[in-house]
Amino acid sequence: MKTRRTFLRQTGAALTGAMLLPALPGCAPGSPLAHIKGQLWGPDAATGHLLRDPSRIPAPSRTVETEVLIVGGGVAGLAARRWLHRHGQPNTLLVELASHTGGNSAAGHNATSAYPWGAHYLPVPDVRNRELLDFLQEIGTLTGYAPSGLPIYSDYHLCHDPEERLNISGHWQEGLVPAVGLSTTDQQQFARFFKLIEDLKAARGRDGREAFCIPLDHASADNEYRQLDQISFADYLVRENFTALALRWYLDYACRDDYGATATQVSAWAGLHYFASRKGRAHNATGADVLTWPQGNNFLVEHLRKQATAPLQTGTLAYDLRETATGIEALLYDVATRQSTRVRARQVLLATPQHIAHRLLATVPGHALLPPGALHHAPWLIANLTVEGLPQGPGRPLSWDNVRYGSASLGYINATQQALQQEDGRSKVITLYWPLTEEASGPARRRAYQTTYAEWLPRVVAELETYHPGVTKHIQQADLWVWGHGMVAPTPGLLWGPARAAAHQPLRNRIFFAHTDYSGISIFEEGFYQGIRAAREILATASSIS
Repeated sequence: MKTRRTFLRQTGAALTGAMLLPALPGCAPGSPLAHIKGQLWGPDAATGHLLRDPSRIPAPSRTVETEVLIVGGGVAGLAARRWLHRHGQPNTLLVELASHTGGNSAAGHNATSAYPWGAHYLPVPDVRNRELLDFLQEIGTLTGYAPSGLPIYSDYHLCHDPEERLNISGHWQEGLVPAVGLSTTDQQQFARFFKLIEDLKAARGRDGREAFCIPLDHASADNEYRQLDQISFADYLVRENFTALALRWYLDYACRDDYGATATQVSAWAGLHYFASRKGRAHNATGADVLTWPQGNNFLVEHLRKQATAPLQTGTLAYDLRETATGIEALLYDVATRQSTRVRARQVLLATPQHIAHRLLATVPGHALLPPGALHHAPWLIANLTVEGLPQGPGRPLSWDNVRYGSASLGYINATQQALQQEDGRSKVITLYWPLTEEASGPARRRAYQTTYAEWLPRVVAELETYHPGVTKHIQQADLWVWGHGMVAPTPGLLWGPARAAAHQPLRNRIFFAHTDYSGISIFEEGFYQGIRAAREILATASSIS
């Protein structure tokens, strides 16, 4: 969920509902953590698990009709709703189980600042991604174009300096690529890897398409590159003699960052794609720069939501889906009113993770979704901590992105980085990202759901103490969020095997699919692309429905 910025400079220049779990004190009275207030947030597992036994849900009490029902209000669902609205199909209904739209681009706020509960930045996009650039211009992030044709981005939306630092051997260095204590051999391996990425960024297959790009469905089909999807990134690094411990740590960090999985768990193609696919350019920024907001990517999804006027219902569980003679019939459960509604639609878009789509299609034959359990969904812990001070060690000052070499977490971002006035004595909100990769995703997910706030808090505080010794007394509040299915991981064989391409094929021009699960990589650009792709399919086939 975090960053690839330093590397680019070197080379070129969470369908889950949300609920507030029972509030608990930071720790028992008299403990060193008793002064910390906070709560545990997370998925509404009880409501979501009604999909496993819908017999407990009351029968529908009313019926409504729509042309297109969209199930799932993440980036893909919102992008599809917006596209349909703008291209002649405003008669849609979007339903989302959570109390918010945006999926893992959720956000929160307190008296100090807004802050992200998940995805929190967008790299400067490729200038050829016209749909995305048009959207960014509409919302004021892209303010115009220079005479050269390159986009100009809002200075407020471009991440302010200082951007990033790494704590290594007790010293804060600039940037996240380790630069302290490297041997000559280490330096040579870093240089060789950087050169490899530069070559891959320019590489094209025999079909003329780029070896690595975003969206990844536009990438070359040349087997010279696609065969890299069959082996793990870790095995590839061994094969290519990239053995330096500092380099291996950094590349493993990169995989945990974007995929919530280690270099051993993701494919070599995905590991290289992390670096080689970013080709953004701008008049006032480089491809290494990022766009960010205090609330993270919730800024983007809120604009997506506002750019269509069709009905949108949160707190609503879709629990049954059936084909009829005239289209699709779906049953919806309103969590607040505890009432069900029957929806009759001509077409439906399942903008949900595949494990949810499997449940909804239990009685619908012919779908080609990947088998349940085939996708690795990483569990994450996100901690938003309000601090009145951060004891600083030697070196680089507090930055937007702050990482410690060798840490189990991915470090934290400063959610108040974009504030026009930053004062040293002013309280800040910092957002700690922690992918739970110590064990297989299933056991890790179950353990995460079973862990209480009182158990999480000491772990989070202890982790932050390794960054800032003595920080505990400065923590005022710690709010925590557990994402059980935070993001899909591109495991070996997933991206370029036949199953992924087949999984999002429409069913009889009535049921369509869009989610980052169908990309195999969970980033904003892929969700945006998936939604538009599915919306175009719906528009192209609407007239053919009998």
